[in-house]
Order: sequence, then C-alpha cells, then structure tokens
Amino acid sequence: QVQLVESGGGLVQPGGSLRLSCAASGSILRIYVMGWYRQAPGKQRELVAVISEDGIPNYGDSVKGRCTISRDNVKKTVYLEMNSLEPGDAAVYYCDVLYQPRDRPARTEHYWGQGTQVTVSS
Repeated sequence: QVQLVESGGGLVQPGGSLRLSCAASGSILRIYVMGWYRQAPGKQRELVAVISEDGIPNYGDSVKGRCTISRDNVKKTVYLEMNSLEPGDAAVYYCDVLYQPRDRPARTEHYWGQGTQVTVSS
C-alpha cells in the first residue's frame, strides 16, 4: 500500500508564489517518476510538472518558466515551486507517482494523491 502526503496548498495572491510538497511512503521499492497535475473546475486534468528518478524535469506548457520541480529520492519527496501565480493557476493539485511496488517488483504501478486546493485571489 502507498501513501502520498501532499502539503502547501492554500490561498495565494495574484503574482505570488507557492511551494507544494508530496511525500511518498509505504510498499515502494523504487519511484521512477514523481510529479504534479492539476484540475480546475470544468477542465481536464493537466500536467504541471514531473521529474524522473535521475532528476530530469518535464513541465506543462502553461507553467514553463514559472515553475521548478525537484525531488529528494532518500525522502521520497517531490517539491514544486511556482511563482507569478495567475487566477488561471487555481485548481486542485494532485501528486502522482509511478513506482515499483516492494511486494510486486515485476510490476510498475501508478498512484494519485488526494489533491490539495490552490486558490489564487486577492
């Protein structure tokens, strides 16, 4: 079983910044990819940023240049820093991991966090 603990969401003023973190725990042997997606009301879930096990990031088009993703493989934690927030950044942000289960090492599995709300408003 896997647990993802997300933190850092909340109310941010336009032009402000945020830092999200997501810590994974449980029956995990290895985490290949960690990252963040977001979903605003009435819209599809979209990529914010993901990062590979060796630290290679991939950013969604809407956040490129405003966003930095990083991870700590020892702590099994991924961090997202975003600046110059706009009202369009308001959404539920979901942590996502692609991992190798400890009890089923031949498999690769996927797990979503519960999400953390980010509101952008003055």
